Amino acid sequence: MKIKEVASILEEYAPLLYQESFDNSGLIIGNPNDNVSSVLLTVDVTEEVIDEAINKKANLIIAHHPIIFKGLKSITGKNYVEKIVVKAIKNDVAVYAAHTNMDGIWGGVNTKLGEKLGLQNMKILSPKKGELKKLVTFVPDEHSDRVRKAIFDAGAGNIGHYDQCSFNLHGNGSFRASENSKPYKGEKGKLHFEKEIRIETIFPQCRERSIVNALLNTHPYEEVAYDIYPLDNEFFKAGMGAIGELPESVEETVFLTDLKKNFHLKCIKHSSLLGKKVKRVAVCGGTGAFLLKKAITSGADAFLTSDIKYHEYFDADKKILLVDIGHYESEQVIKDIFYELLTKKNLNFAIHFSEIITNPVNYF
Repeated sequence: MKIKEVASILEEYAPLLYQESFDNSGLIIGNPNDNVSSVLLTVDVTEEVIDEAINKKANLIIAHHPIIFKGLKSITGKNYVEKIVVKAIKNDVAVYAAHTNMDGIWGGVNTKLGEKLGLQNMKILSPKKGELKKLVTFVPDEHSDRVRKAIFDAGAGNIGHYDQCSFNLHGNGSFRASENSKPYKGEKGKLHFEKEIRIETIFPQCRERSIVNALLNTHPYEEVAYDIYPLDNEFFKAGMGAIGELPESVEETVFLTDLKKNFHLKCIKHSSLLGKKVKRVAVCGGTGAFLLKKAITSGADAFLTSDIKYHEYFDADKKILLVDIGHYESEQVIKDIFYELLTKKNLNFAIHFSEIITNPVNYF
């Protein structure tokens, strides 16, 4: 299997379209047409991780954090980023990153983080808006089932826990074929009326190309009439953070103690204890304080994230228990996501978990 084929597995699950504007997800170092010998999974790419990949004969590293965030004006080895790039290139080690696109989708970092906490009835805390579109097309009655199935298979028609969702309306379409046409129905130069079904369905914009191709490839008409409309609806399969409920309410100290145990934490930073039980919990892996107001308005008793600044603890305003478990600690679940995605494909190469703790923060 080639590197670009492995990349397509990751991007089918977490499209690059969903990465934030500051991000640099995707293949960062390496030739996409190279064959994969084995893969190393990590949160960060360091020199030690490159050495580990070399020792394990892994020519592809899949990381959460991109090693290159900003453009490089030179590659002379003067800092840790340039040293890593040089070492990777010299040893034919490719580097791929799935960062905010893997943060911002259902089934990504935040969903996995919630699962590790045992949260139930989870949903995305802050769903994206403007990611959905509506497809409207007109199909002859006898072809409607085939066309509908094709666009569903390509990714259209999913609403919440339901799939194959569409609205269908019977009507009459009209057209007149020109001399240069090859009409499926009717005669050249004559106005023709055809019983058609108007099919409406929604889809995430990242699936637009495959859905339109599916429509064009299965529709019988020489010229296919269809409309695509942008929607402002919230898309509940993409967005930041997650929120759910613990199986049972627990005391705040029990909640914090369980966190330390489950995540193997040396310490936890948190706001003032409120003297109430924790049931509803919001999470955001990585730097997530920007979601604090959303967590409060969503009725969360606690909000688990990292990189909380001093003054942001005041913003909890005795309305929520604000918990900082550390950036690395909140995102290390990403390796499990990578592993599950790749092993489902029955790939013919080894997949290794990095044994390097890349967390740059230490505790005394």
